[in-house]
Amino acid sequence: MKKLLFIDCCIRGEVSRTRRLAASFLSSLPAEYTVERLDLGELPILPLDRKRYFAREALLDGGKLCDPLFDLAKQFAAADAVLIATPFWDMGIPAQLKTYFENVSIAGITFSCDEAGEFTGLCRAARMILLTTRGMDIPDGSEMEQASPYLKALCTFFGIGGFEMVSAWGMDVEPPAEAEKRLSAAAASAAELAKSL
Repeated sequence: MKKLLFIDCCIRGEVSRTRRLAASFLSSLPAEYTVERLDLGELPILPLDRKRYFAREALLDGGKLCDPLFDLAKQFAAADAVLIATPFWDMGIPAQLKTYFENVSIAGITFSCDEAGEFTGLCRAARMILLTTRGMDIPDGSEMEQASPYLKALCTFFGIGGFEMVSAWGMDVEPPAEAEKRLSAAAASAAELAKSL
């Protein structure tokens, strides 16, 4: 079996439009995949303040990669595919998701760096898929949309084979019928993308 790591950052929970895209994707996932879901709203992850940073560095310097502090990074590195469901937030991603990536960016687990300063990704995922909705009328490719450039850069850094995105935008500015049409089309695209895994 292959493992899909589903990073659920749908802040609004069950009423989330983005979660609707995720449900469509997951319902069409090939049977060879098992899903491991992380609800970031329920995960006790914290940003790296000074104290946590130095504690983490001491563990890394001591080669103590078996510490529970690194469990999320190991889980991320071992996934065969990564699915992220998150709303568009302040031109990018929510702080919860950024904090998660801060916690999984661990030298020796998700990436390595040689003496010349060259980075190599250590993650096995062939693809990272972003499912997102935007209330604002900001289409894919707009310079105002900074979630996908950030996640694409992380794919390169972590050694993930490719990045794909399914989005619906204008959800809060279009008439309700048009917003629903766009959301339904994005849900159908998410289902087709799942079938291609």
